[in-house]
Amino acid sequence: MLDFPRWRRIWLWSLTILAALAAIPSLVVHTGGSWPSQLPDPQVNLGLDLAGGSRILLEAQPTQVAKQRLDAMEESVRTAMRRAEPRIRAGSYSSAGGNLSFIVNDPADVDRARDLIEPMTTGAGLTGQRDWTIEVVDQNKLVLTQSEAGLKQAVDQAMDTATEVVRRRIDALGTREPTIIREGDDRISVEVPGLDNPQALKDLLGKTANLEFKLVDTTALQSDIQQGIAPPGSEIVPYDPNSPYAGQAIAVKRLGGIRGDMLTNAQQSNDQQTNEPIVNITFDSQGARKFADLTSQNVNKPFAIILDGKALSAPNINEPILGGTAQISGGFTVETANNLAISLRSGALPVDLTVIQQGTVGPELGADSISKGLLAMGVGAGLVILLMIVTYGRFGVYATIALVFNVLMLVGIMSIMKTTLTLPGLAGFVLTIGAAVDANVLIYERIREERKRGRKAFTSVENGYKEASRAIYDANITNFIAGVLLFMFGSGPVKGFAIVLIVGLFTSVFTGVTLTRMWVAQWLRKARPTDLAI
Repeated sequence: MLDFPRWRRIWLWSLTILAALAAIPSLVVHTGGSWPSQLPDPQVNLGLDLAGGSRILLEAQPTQVAKQRLDAMEESVRTAMRRAEPRIRAGSYSSAGGNLSFIVNDPADVDRARDLIEPMTTGAGLTGQRDWTIEVVDQNKLVLTQSEAGLKQAVDQAMDTATEVVRRRIDALGTREPTIIREGDDRISVEVPGLDNPQALKDLLGKTANLEFKLVDTTALQSDIQQGIAPPGSEIVPYDPNSPYAGQAIAVKRLGGIRGDMLTNAQQSNDQQTNEPIVNITFDSQGARKFADLTSQNVNKPFAIILDGKALSAPNINEPILGGTAQISGGFTVETANNLAISLRSGALPVDLTVIQQGTVGPELGADSISKGLLAMGVGAGLVILLMIVTYGRFGVYATIALVFNVLMLVGIMSIMKTTLTLPGLAGFVLTIGAAVDANVLIYERIREERKRGRKAFTSVENGYKEASRAIYDANITNFIAGVLLFMFGSGPVKGFAIVLIVGLFTSVFTGVTLTRMWVAQWLRKARPTDLAI
């Protein structure tokens, strides 16, 4: 237990000093100093309650997911009927009432049509219930209905995707450690420490960035469009308020076209002729092929560039566009063009998110919390140090030095992990300091008992560390399990507390048991005391 060869001492000291050095940037920066940019700067990030920042609450509309699934299923069914061998002739497609219905012209083809559609429906949820039900009405009419389990699963997937898209957009802003969590079935909470402009965050996250390229229906009469009447198979799309045609609308083909989920890149740039801000986009291989087909088959026809249900422009296809690239213009400023590029690169939100709550937390509250937390930490540490030195003498000094290294290592490891420190995490720091010397108290009291039994100094120390370590490890394993469960099932501030608790357990055991044992062993070998002042 007390055998520490040179290589082991070097290893333990190296690990301790490296972890402690990693804490220096955080201590310098968060106490008002500046850190040289040329040096590595692992830092603990302060949460919203300590650093201030912006918070918004986003809400989705599940009904939008249902409509998207209807449109996608209709396009798939039309394609399946058209590609069937021999072709199945069908018509009178309708999505009224939230159901998709169509009529098969020849009743003899109904079974074949059903067999083609059935593979498009899959099991949903734990019950394995189909996400669509298929019903035959009046011998040749098929009705597809979304099951409750299927819709619930689709909404859940859409919210998971939306959460990830929101995370990518915020990361593109260069902010540190945002907290993004789902709340309930249809809400997402976003907290961004250090950002004092919630409107900028609202503008970025409120944009769905659902980009579409659709053919313009040139058969639609302008008088009908003004009345909101579109030809069968088409829909009315208003122009964006910032476009030259603001206040007007066009009719576009409802199905077909290309979606923005086939993009690989989007960058803000400037038009070479007009110098106005634009967004250059690049399609993936599949999107490039579809875009080439769309433009090749519709030369001299207009196609609309639609963003979030608003037409930005409707240029004419003068020639096939085969390079897989295009540009979007629409009265952008440099800032709005850059935000759009970020949104497109991050991916379109699968569902519109509405900001239902927003707010800003000033840094003053966090500064007050930090100062009071540091005061509590200082007072607690001072009392603990005084008690340990008065009670255990030299051994109390070892415990005090271990306590200092414990705090430095805890901050250093959290800096390397780039974790976020919240107010509950600060409370975890204070708790860690208070509990850090528990291990030393158990060990030293055990050593006292060994001395009372008449054992020699070296044997007493060895038995003290050996016997007390069992209780120490048992207690810390229990605390570790509790910390892991808090991290797994908690959210936000609870996770912050759990991280400090878990890391603090490792550093406390390492410094309070391993380091002090090494120091005591070295002293025993050098001093060869006959008695222990403990």
